Amino acid sequence: SSDLRNDSFYFGFSKLEVMLGRQTAEAVQLPYREVAKDHVEFRQETVVGIDPFARRVATDVGTHDADFLVVAMGADCDVTATPGLAEGGYEYYSLAGAERLRDALSDFEGGRVLVSVLGQPFKCPPAPFEGSLLLHEYFTQRGIRDAVRLSTTFPMQRPVPVTIEVSQMFREALASRGIEELPQHLVTSIDPAERVARLATGEPLSFDLFVGIPVHRAPDPLPASGLAVDGWVPVDQTNLRTRFPHVYALGDVCTGPRTVPKAGIFAESAARVVAEDIRAEITGEDPPAPYEATGVCYAEFGGGLVGKVDVNFLRGESPAAARHDPSREYAAEKAEFGATRRKRWF
Repeated sequence: SSDLRNDSFYFGFSKLEVMLGRQTAEAVQLPYREVAKDHVEFRQETVVGIDPFARRVATDVGTHDADFLVVAMGADCDVTATPGLAEGGYEYYSLAGAERLRDALSDFEGGRVLVSVLGQPFKCPPAPFEGSLLLHEYFTQRGIRDAVRLSTTFPMQRPVPVTIEVSQMFREALASRGIEELPQHLVTSIDPAERVARLATGEPLSFDLFVGIPVHRAPDPLPASGLAVDGWVPVDQTNLRTRFPHVYALGDVCTGPRTVPKAGIFAESAARVVAEDIRAEITGEDPPAPYEATGVCYAEFGGGLVGKVDVNFLRGESPAAARHDPSREYAAEKAEFGATRRKRWF
């Protein structure tokens, strides 16, 4: 059975469409009640506790005992972790946040826009930069781009730092659109009244519109469960097993010795390995080949152009990635990527 807190699924990239007013929140949601798979019983319940020793999950409805338990609860955005963000800033990492930002954008007439990554790790490495690139397009279409100063701050040395070549694709796009890039700048609080963001160094940055990528954390039941260590659930990255027998963790909630980004494509590829590993445990067959954290990532660059990164995080000694510069061809590929999964899952 699945224990999920939301009543519908939506692709991460859909939030950008909502932010820009291109699609409504209702239009991008796929209700879980429409999941109809043989041998899958869907339960809409809120997880309130997990006992990994007993493989028992407590929900707001009752308890569930499992032979195998797979924890895939994702990562939550913690707006309260950055003082002032809830009162004086916006985010588009939730549908409700994307709707709020959409309304604020329609009233915005000019000034400095700060798009700031407020902590690591965060979901979908390209998304903060997609946001900046699409805001450039949005302000251009409204005819006010000259009245807007767009800046992006982030704690990393460079955007999407999987490889130099991939980072460069995003750096070139930001520079060519006149978007100021402020690497290794971490905003720790904002003053809504003064419209000033405070950096970890104490230095101030003024803004007229603040858009934050919130600090992420594991969902509430996990720290108390004993599964989480330093905030996330550690796993053996070859097979996604936790230190508890027959308990797995995959997707945004897990961590390991090597960095794998928090993105849906890696949850999908990890789930295949977990399914094969559980089957092998039951049947006594050979275990699956090690999880490699392989995936494709599509990124919006504006103007109907989409870039693509083919990436592999765990196969070699270091991550490998192929950079594919933005094109309409990859935009079509991205649409097909979404359509095939909608069909397969719902």
